[in-house]
Amino acid sequence: MNSVQELLDSLTPEIYQNLKQSVELGKWPTGGVLTAEQKELCLQAVLAYEKKHFPEEQHTGFIPPKKHTHCGSVKGEVAENKTAEDEVQPIKFK
Repeated sequence: MNSVQELLDSLTPEIYQNLKQSVELGKWPTGGVLTAEQKELCLQAVLAYEKKHFPEEQHTGFIPPKKHTHCGSVKGEVAENKTAEDEVQPIKFK
């Protein structure tokens, strides 16, 4: 097992919350400012934690699929002619 995976496996809910808050605020709980590299690494850890512990709709950046209706259809009824754009598409960070 590599050290990155071991680190991710050792994340606790408290550490996850601290990392998430640090990314949101741009600073550590102690007040020090995160560098761009630290933000990126913290965000990657947050996303990895969420993927392992939360359902997809609770992941950071999750965008629910659009629900379309056709003219003349019953209100609230989802259209049956879905396109590839209507499917859930993950956001990819580079």
